[in-house]
Amino acid sequence: MLISSLLKGNTPAKFSVSYVLRSEMLFECCWLNLLAAVAAAAFGLVALIVFYAKITCGVCKSTKNMKGKTVIITGATSGIGKETARDLAKRGARLILACRTVSAAEEVKAEISNETGNKDIEVRRLDLGSFESVREFCKGILASEKQLDVLVHNAGCAETFNKKVSPDGIELTLATNHYGPFLMTNLLIDLLKKSRPSRIVVVASSLYVIKRLTLDEANLVDGLPALMYYRSKFANIAFALELARKLEGTGVTVNCLHPGLVDTGIWKSVPFPMNLGLKLIIKGFFKTPEEGAQTTIYLATSEEVEGVSGKYYSDCKESSLSAAVQDPDFGKKLWEISETMVKLTADDPKI
Repeated sequence: MLISSLLKGNTPAKFSVSYVLRSEMLFECCWLNLLAAVAAAAFGLVALIVFYAKITCGVCKSTKNMKGKTVIITGATSGIGKETARDLAKRGARLILACRTVSAAEEVKAEISNETGNKDIEVRRLDLGSFESVREFCKGILASEKQLDVLVHNAGCAETFNKKVSPDGIELTLATNHYGPFLMTNLLIDLLKKSRPSRIVVVASSLYVIKRLTLDEANLVDGLPALMYYRSKFANIAFALELARKLEGTGVTVNCLHPGLVDTGIWKSVPFPMNLGLKLIIKGFFKTPEEGAQTTIYLATSEEVEGVSGKYYSDCKESSLSAAVQDPDFGKKLWEISETMVKLTADDPKI
């Protein structure tokens, strides 16, 4: 603008072309310096956040040897479950990897066995979205195992928009994340009691606060699948707390946890283009699977939580919960609904 005015003769003579050029160059330099400063500040802030997240990330410091202990881990083919299995294998535990895809689980078994030298690792097929599969799995466990020291409910699924129903006619996310583990726990409870002191560890999430589960949503097949994941995490915590109340004095403890926001396959259902920005956030800010597994490992092994039950943990420390999810009346009613949904019979074990 200034150069154009100068050439037209509209600018006073004292403003030479060189002066105007220097002014514009100075302005551009100042603008670029400002942008650089903002970018540097933003980068510094991001780096500070990442650094803070790393140094406050909980780490299981227990060195407890798990030799002679039998542990079932659901969903151990990747992510938190795989890293939990790796750690417990190093401690000498007998592991049963309960997974839907046997071929993938066999690969994980071979990898962990070769790395740790632990050959006492077994793969059993389990589809938590199918009550028939859960019953078949538990029948096999009761026939082959003399003890069960730790049961880790780790497996989970999530959908964003794709609505799916289980073989039993139940919304698949809730079937896999809540009803399957509920049935599994009921069927294995006598073995857990026989093995006392024993532990049940439920991997939940602080994302439960996004969408509360109500009792009339026990099988919301027409709901938005993305919201069902949050409802299922609410159910996980309510289930764990009610189970702890029911098992008080039995020698079986129950605790649940928030692993943190972790870079795992649970996010793969987020569709394009929504997943583009999410991928950057995940890689930049989320925990690695090994970091995300620390609280699970802590609750499965640490002497610090021996005899502790009915608590919620995050970063290997006890954490707080909303009043709604702690409501014992809600927990009791959800339990009763769950008994009906999974079709518990008079011949099944009773908690």
